[in-house]
Amino acid sequence: MKKTIKKAEIAVPTAEKQNRCLSCGTTKNMKKKRYCSIKCRQKLRLKLNMRSGFLQALNARYATFYFSDTMITMDVIPRGFREIFRFTALRVSGRKPGEDFSKMADVLGTAWWEEHKRTNRQYLASRHVLGLATREAVSVVALRPLQVKIPTIQKKYLDFLSIDKSQLESPELRKLVKDAYRRQAKIHHPDIGGSAATFRSIHDAYKKLLLWAENPVFIRRRGFMDKWFYDGENKKWVQPIPLHD
Repeated sequence: MKKTIKKAEIAVPTAEKQNRCLSCGTTKNMKKKRYCSIKCRQKLRLKLNMRSGFLQALNARYATFYFSDTMITMDVIPRGFREIFRFTALRVSGRKPGEDFSKMADVLGTAWWEEHKRTNRQYLASRHVLGLATREAVSVVALRPLQVKIPTIQKKYLDFLSIDKSQLESPELRKLVKDAYRRQAKIHHPDIGGSAATFRSIHDAYKKLLLWAENPVFIRRRGFMDKWFYDGENKKWVQPIPLHD
């Protein structure tokens, strides 16, 4: 008798999520990278900052920019509001997200200037443009960008000693560094057949990390993990914050 296979017995492989460049959206050769290239990231930042005057006119406290294959989205939180004003536009085939953003910002900027010319009042022009957005009520927590501490030590030094970034805040960091150095020396020391060049890099990383452990320095950044963030205080866009490498 032929066995009937139940639907639940069939193992269906799940598609692995493809990593996308946070600047242009490409998945080609991305692996675990956040951007396809530094130049690509810089181009999008430039396009966003070139339109920051529009956000200043709206008295934006915060704003975010993100995109999908079909849509770009800019969320604006003006000062004095506890809700998001969401502007969206369809992606144009063959154009990068930054180009789509520039086009959307130009259209909104033109609407602002035309209303300002008609009324001779900036607040009326801003109110007119905000009226073109979809309003999204959100909690106070959702309005607040994340803040992370990023160590100033270069990631390559951590990689040479196989030390995780999360260990940098350990009170036992110096011991962790020394133990990691001993482990790598047992594998890569030239006296036991290891590469002299590789061992020099490991030893250099060991010295750099010990120095950093004596005087650890972090920079603080605010933002969101998968969205570009506009900080109204500094009037600049910053890239998505790297919560994890």
